[in-house]
Amino acid sequence: MRVIAGSARGRKLQVPSGMRLRPTADRVKEALFSIIISREGSLEGKRVLDLCAGTGSLGIEALSRGAAEALFVDNHRESVELITRNIQLAGCSGTGRVLARDVMAALRDLESCGEPFQLVFLDPPYRQGLTARFLQTLGCSRLLDETALVVAEIATGEELAESFGILHECDRRRYGDTTVALFKVQGSEFMVEP
Repeated sequence: MRVIAGSARGRKLQVPSGMRLRPTADRVKEALFSIIISREGSLEGKRVLDLCAGTGSLGIEALSRGAAEALFVDNHRESVELITRNIQLAGCSGTGRVLARDVMAALRDLESCGEPFQLVFLDPPYRQGLTARFLQTLGCSRLLDETALVVAEIATGEELAESFGILHECDRRRYGDTTVALFKVQGSEFMVEP
């Protein structure tokens, strides 16, 4: 696994041994960032939230491409250590921060104390209903900027609604056993609680 473009281009990131994590394949990551850049333009200055970050590869790719900062959230100790090492390997220690928390707890805490995010990656374990749960929470929160894009990875064939609160699906692509659904914020009113 490697950083595809930007300031850390070509740097290799560590991947875990075993089957506990399912890192986003380089070909999927490359296609995904091509879509993001074509839709959103530059990532310069964007605040990124990488949920269920695993290896941190998506948030690190965003940092390499000019994002101002990225917050990586994962509750597994080994993943937190792996993300921290990968941030260092990519030379992103000044702009990447790791939060060792359950995603729902992290979302509640972040909503009460921070600026909104413009780009969110969501890659929880497949087929456990977590993607819909997290999207519903995000879609009813104040964590998202009015221009935010949320990128959710799901298993191909997994059911996922087209809207969650202020989030509405704007694109969906299939890459083998992985499907990527992109959601944009619509409407100017933010809901308070899911």
